[in-house]
Amino acid sequence: MTIEDREDAYLVTHALAKDTLSRIRDVETEQVSFRKGLVKLGRICGYEIIDGRMETEYVELETPLEPTMGERVKGLDDVVIINVLRAATPFVEGLLKAFPRARQGVISASRDEEAGRTGDGSFPITIDYVKLPEIREEDTVIVADPMLATGSTMCAVLEHVVESAPDPEHLIVLSAVSAPEGLVRVGDAFPQADLLTVAIDDHLDENGFIVPGLGDAGDRAFRTA
Repeated sequence: MTIEDREDAYLVTHALAKDTLSRIRDVETEQVSFRKGLVKLGRICGYEIIDGRMETEYVELETPLEPTMGERVKGLDDVVIINVLRAATPFVEGLLKAFPRARQGVISASRDEEAGRTGDGSFPITIDYVKLPEIREEDTVIVADPMLATGSTMCAVLEHVVESAPDPEHLIVLSAVSAPEGLVRVGDAFPQADLLTVAIDDHLDENGFIVPGLGDAGDRAFRTA
């Protein structure tokens, strides 16, 4: 299994995940390749979640030659993926290749960068739209956002997720790149969540951007800058 416990978070260490992240970090990677990279990274992370968090069960089946026993993953029909708009859209597209029958939710959240960071280092967050499916106790809930910087956005999103839902079987916050400050903030506010990321970067700059990071994932994916 290529998920490692790093105290404040779990780290996806699969070689293809690291390779893909390195390619999309590159400033020379243009929009189409960047989007495809996020899709690929989402798919890899989805497979790692299946391998690291979900159980299998033995089943009887009939091959063309004779009956035999096989293994199938339990709970693939009990997955909820929450897309934090907009940067997570290609990331979620990849997750859906691993969880094609997942129920999907959408939360549009953005931080007010003009207002600047508050005294505790967070940003004011605006939630414009929330549409979530029913979340059940047996569900694996994956809240996906490629960048976990200050953790302000993710905390605001998680408040909506846990507000009226029972404690699911697994609550996973999935990111491609995370800053230590954001991991601590989300971990302290939502200790029931497993924080899963492909990389833990060095720090946040004065504007709250992850360093070295990969730039603005939304702008690079949708060519809006």
